[in-house]
Amino acid sequence: MTVTPPPAWAALDSALGQRRPVKVTYHGHQRLVCPHALGWKNGRPKLLGYQTAGHTSTGMLPADPRRRWRNFFVDEIDHITTGEPDSAWATADNYDASRPFNATDEVAVAIPDPTTAGLGNTRRRPKHHR
Repeated sequence: MTVTPPPAWAALDSALGQRRPVKVTYHGHQRLVCPHALGWKNGRPKLLGYQTAGHTSTGMLPADPRRRWRNFFVDEIDHITTGEPDSAWATADNYDASRPFNATDEVAVAIPDPTTAGLGNTRRRPKHHR
């Protein structure tokens, strides 16, 4: 059985491909997130994002940029819009393009190397999900 991604998937996929931040509301918190990868965990769509602004479930963002990675279940994103025009796409030096997610079964699309100037992403063949 194939699972259809939720509506937020298309906006996240587009932002990822263009390396543009998005504003999301997730579990009641507004966040500015730079999408790095989309994938699946137990049949549910997931986002790996680098959070640059907003709040987290534990309060403020960590001062250490390497600790701003967040995993989101895409079907739990309440609201999504593109970031402000002056919002820059960001990453941290601990992103691993060869394995962007540790908590996923399959990576569907990911930024191959965030340090390169060119746009683009890696797409992998989707599996059938239950």
